[in-house]
Amino acid sequence: MDIAIVGLGLIGGSLLRALTAAGHHVTGYDADPTTRDQASAAGFPVAGSVPTAISGTDLTILAVPLPALPGVLDEMTDYDGLVTDVTSVKRPVRDLAHRLRRFVGGHPMAGKETSGFAATEATLFDGCAWVLTLEPHETDLSDWLTLARLFTTLGARVVPTTAAEHDRAVAEVSHVPHLFAAALALQLEGNPLAGTLAAGSFRDGTRVAATRAELIVAMCGGNKAEVSNALSRLIGDLEQMRRHLESEDLTPTVRRAGDLRRAWPAKSGHIRELTPTVDALLDLGRNGGWVTAISDNGEVEAAGN
Repeated sequence: MDIAIVGLGLIGGSLLRALTAAGHHVTGYDADPTTRDQASAAGFPVAGSVPTAISGTDLTILAVPLPALPGVLDEMTDYDGLVTDVTSVKRPVRDLAHRLRRFVGGHPMAGKETSGFAATEATLFDGCAWVLTLEPHETDLSDWLTLARLFTTLGARVVPTTAAEHDRAVAEVSHVPHLFAAALALQLEGNPLAGTLAAGSFRDGTRVAATRAELIVAMCGGNKAEVSNALSRLIGDLEQMRRHLESEDLTPTVRRAGDLRRAWPAKSGHIRELTPTVDALLDLGRNGGWVTAISDNGEVEAAGN
């Protein structure tokens, strides 16, 4: 497959490495000259502009921050190939992508606290959940299956869902955890004794607070309504824990949380063949399942509940 990747940070650069290793012809582009130089020095083809990078390709993957997407899309008005993205919110991208002829929203849940091309890894997507949005009466199913086949070959578990359902879920398990980690990390401010005593629970609970602040703010700001709702639920849970602490009735809540955490991640369950319809795929995602492989003749292999 002939592929262009626009944006060569952690995700885009890792895709450049992974897709090249998988045998695809991949051309990269980044607005930052230093990043382009890094990718070129690593031996990858790098274009000097978006139009040059995408010219003649079958697929373009947009790996730029949400605020940069409108400008990139302005340079793709005549593009006939399939387009996907890796942005951590999907509804705003869906709204922007209406100007494209072929588009399927995407989001690999594969980030880490470091960023930039220097942090890229060809194996970053092994075992990760990779959302591919599937909008009834809007998404072309054959395009969706093409991308699902491509990303499962990188070791990803492809999860079908709508943009709205994705944004609600990631607010709860990705965006708000970044803010909660930041709040925990602030416990160190002016508190050297706490810093000395902090150990594993603090380290694990604050790991993503080391993510570049601009990335966290852009991620949460692009999903503001769902993040606000999820924050309200979390604050409510913490307030309830405080009341239970005062009434010495905290054990049931903490035990329930422990049971949920020990049961995560969900076991893959049995592998089965799935008829590739929009409804069947969305039901799979809503029930915690995912696509593990797609054969050349379009047979879908699914796992999960």
